[in-house]
Amino acid sequence: MSANHPYQICCRCIMDTTDPDITFDDQGICCYCKIYEARIRQEVHRGPEGERRFREIVERMQQAGRGKPYDCLIGVSGGVDSTTAVWTLKKLGVRPLAVHLDNGWDSELAVDNIKKTLEKLEVDLYTYVLDWEEFRDLQLAFLKASVPNCEIPTDHAILALNFKVAMDQGIKYIANGANVSTEAFIPKAWAYEARDLRHLKAIHRRFGAVPLRSFPTLGMLGTLYAILVKEIRWITVLNYVDYQKSRAIKLLQEELGWRPYGGKHFESVYTRFYQGYILREKFGFDKRRAHLSNLVLAGEMTRDQALAEMEQEDYIGTALWSEDYAFVLKKFGLSQAQFDEIMALPVKTHYDFPSNRWAIEQMPRFTAFIKRIATGNR
Repeated sequence: MSANHPYQICCRCIMDTTDPDITFDDQGICCYCKIYEARIRQEVHRGPEGERRFREIVERMQQAGRGKPYDCLIGVSGGVDSTTAVWTLKKLGVRPLAVHLDNGWDSELAVDNIKKTLEKLEVDLYTYVLDWEEFRDLQLAFLKASVPNCEIPTDHAILALNFKVAMDQGIKYIANGANVSTEAFIPKAWAYEARDLRHLKAIHRRFGAVPLRSFPTLGMLGTLYAILVKEIRWITVLNYVDYQKSRAIKLLQEELGWRPYGGKHFESVYTRFYQGYILREKFGFDKRRAHLSNLVLAGEMTRDQALAEMEQEDYIGTALWSEDYAFVLKKFGLSQAQFDEIMALPVKTHYDFPSNRWAIEQMPRFTAFIKRIATGNR
């Protein structure tokens, strides 16, 4: 940290000045604590009110699915959040179609979790396998662009695929396992908006070589078409139930034989390597800090427990890290020298490349309006 920006850590959560955009109030509480509180008030509905709202949504799902094979679609990764969302829907009599994007990086544990849990819940699965040459080229383009969020290709494809399958199948509701309680915030400097198709194409055009012929994409106009014309609604299931991650993990283990995979989003080998190594070593961003801060604010762990966990090296230098390191380089077709060259490239921000930043940052009211429509909460 420079003399003008000395190190500071929030006195309530564990977010600190490794995020260049963080601010603190006079009491030493960071801006993310305020964001968390605001989102909980606005988006989380628990108790009798949450049950009432969710029951109304479920009834609308079932009415829209009448005479069709499915009431809704839900993306699954094998992780605890999406699996809990599927379990919740099935318990209420909803008929979901599970959709999974296979980007070539699924861990064996994630594949086993998806197969085992969906079979026990009797939920149909649609899997879309990305063309590896296209996707490899796109992922390498983001690495060569030297921007922090190298998960944009996967996250964009998941969103686009969900909308595409919903429209193709005539499904009006897309459910998901996202939830405010344990993931209310992530710094923008660490994770730029994955829905920005202009940004994705700009980086691919600059650093890629393989045409994206089958890669799922969805721009702003496509999103508006899906929401306003096709009337597809986006439902965050876990915002309507008393969701506690630790309790959910125990439930899934007992009910479905689900197995935990370690860190958040570690069901993907590439995500594990990117978050656990590339993001930390090259950019100085440790996503564990945001993930743990959310859990502290949710009351699932104490601040001292979160700080202690940050002190423990759970990945870099371990046998798993060595295995992932060799696997990632081999799968990408990179030599050690080529990977070292990528790691040594000057760090860039996402704003160094063309984007729709103006629409994302300058139109919050419009975004909120679209979000209310998409989630069925007008």
